[in-house]
Amino acid sequence: MLPKLSVAAVLLQLLGAVDASSAAARSVRPSTLLERAGDLLPEYDYIVVGGGTSGLTVADRLSESGQYTVLVLEQGIYQNSPFVTTVSLGFWGLLDPSLTFNIPSVPQPNLNNRSIAVIVGKVLGGSSGVNGMQVLRGQKEDYNRWGSYFRKNSDWSWDGMLPYFKKAWNFHPPSAELASQMGIKYDTSFWGSRGKVHASFPTFSWPVLKMEMAAFGDLPGITYPADSGSGETGAYWHPASVDPTTVQRSFARPGHWDDIEAARPNYHTLTGQKVLKVTFEGKKARGVVFVPADATEQIQARSVKARKEVIMAAGAIHTPKILQASGVGPKKLLQDAGLPVVVDSPGVGSNFQDQPFSIAPTFNFSSFPFHPDFYDLLTNETFIAEAAAQFAANKTGPMSIAAGNCGSWLSLQVISPSKWQQIATRYEAQDPAAYLPSGTDAAVIAGYRAQQIALTKSMRSKDSATYNFFLRGGYEEGSVVFLHPTSRGSVTINPADPFFSEPNIDYRALTNPTDLEILQEFTPFTRKYFYETRLKDLDPVEVSPGSDVQTPQQIEAWLRNVMNPSTFHPIGTAAMMPKNLGGVVDEQLAVYGVQGLSVVDASIIPDLPGSYLQQTVYAIAEKAADLIKERA
Repeated sequence: MLPKLSVAAVLLQLLGAVDASSAAARSVRPSTLLERAGDLLPEYDYIVVGGGTSGLTVADRLSESGQYTVLVLEQGIYQNSPFVTTVSLGFWGLLDPSLTFNIPSVPQPNLNNRSIAVIVGKVLGGSSGVNGMQVLRGQKEDYNRWGSYFRKNSDWSWDGMLPYFKKAWNFHPPSAELASQMGIKYDTSFWGSRGKVHASFPTFSWPVLKMEMAAFGDLPGITYPADSGSGETGAYWHPASVDPTTVQRSFARPGHWDDIEAARPNYHTLTGQKVLKVTFEGKKARGVVFVPADATEQIQARSVKARKEVIMAAGAIHTPKILQASGVGPKKLLQDAGLPVVVDSPGVGSNFQDQPFSIAPTFNFSSFPFHPDFYDLLTNETFIAEAAAQFAANKTGPMSIAAGNCGSWLSLQVISPSKWQQIATRYEAQDPAAYLPSGTDAAVIAGYRAQQIALTKSMRSKDSATYNFFLRGGYEEGSVVFLHPTSRGSVTINPADPFFSEPNIDYRALTNPTDLEILQEFTPFTRKYFYETRLKDLDPVEVSPGSDVQTPQQIEAWLRNVMNPSTFHPIGTAAMMPKNLGGVVDEQLAVYGVQGLSVVDASIIPDLPGSYLQQTVYAIAEKAADLIKERA
């Protein structure tokens, strides 16, 4: 989610001001970062495909004992520019096109045939190097739901994940002064203090946020949990992935690569390489084929072998593409592409999900006594200069704020007290095949039915969040995210060019009518937040869609024109579910039907948590590393 930006010159001035006061770049360890493919060993115990959030975490954990040789292949490069490290505003990585994949979707018929790109990291450190730095955890029900697809008492549960949430992070509470001033609640029992990635709070907060956060409590059913990591719904403050010592972005590369205490000759990393496919001997994964990132033909291809496992960590867009190109995927798709079928796995590339935004009204406060505010850091050059000077002096002040640190994560019951029961009942009664693509495999349909039952339960629960209002602290507010869409899309290879072209991405946005039913409830609830709480004293004025948009039909037309189906949180395309439910990996994250191949990234998430993804992906990776070591 990006705020409305001022002119580029002001932004570049701000970035330059932060860069001038940044800490020195971290050193690269030459013993780890290979300069060319010719320096590779012919074989490693583990090959990790993707050096992003999950890939670097898993590679660090597998290599730390020195017992195993590990290779990471990453398509992006090592980058430590201010676009990566800068904390202020939180979105700089998305403004440097060299740091991300920006892949257009197919036109979306339900969004007036608009094509909307999915954006993911293309840099050593992955999306954790370009995201908004929000450190958010889903609700307890989210993680219990994942395990329920397999059995009772699965380790994929809140209780099973909590140790890995703690292991992943080094939590730094807010200062006593800031906590008292803004009413920030936190509980260190939900956090660790020795993780390799930092979660911290800024030293300053926009003054209006105290009133905006208190306003949630004016509405029925909204509570304030003891901590953002408690697994509960409500309104709360949360940390950002910021190293409080340097006040720079804390992410997978500095945490799990730069800051390794001693050189590891058993751990190699090669950047700027595009993996084309996994190679097999029978059903055993034996290695990968890769080319330079800018290659357009296989004449430049090289291969490297894995003794134990090939570990896919390329993310929810590229992991299914590589699996399909390797012969693991839906049989007909592979045959249409002229590829040999290693395993007919219909779930590979299906079940694609992301979290829509631009889906609720935006308001301006016409009476606004709170200064400074978020927009001063975008448009007020005098304030920018003052903030830059303060940051340069002691790393404090407004430039210590990333994308933001508070908001609400609310249940459907809170959002729609009069209609939630009918919405849930209608969704539960759907034919699970009715809103999936024609010809969808029976196992994938069965998997969606299992999700349908589980998500209906969530719709009826006060402990599962559907609606997220993310506050920025400015005179204009309106950043709302739909956390649990029911529509399902796909990510598939281009049959005409399965290796070198980007995959075909189809959100299939709003194909399930339940999404529109829920989204239409967001507008009256958001209006209630501004008009029926203490915020009414600030004389809110609706900017978009406008007070003349009132009927469900008018709201629907507006949504179809403005909704973005992606908050850059793609998941689900190699789902961890039973094979007979269209799953791609089992509870140990091993790919069904083959040996020596696993998946450890967001593609394994069967359905979305009621939060953003960063914290969950780190926890998955930490758990994955233990699972892989257990079977070594």
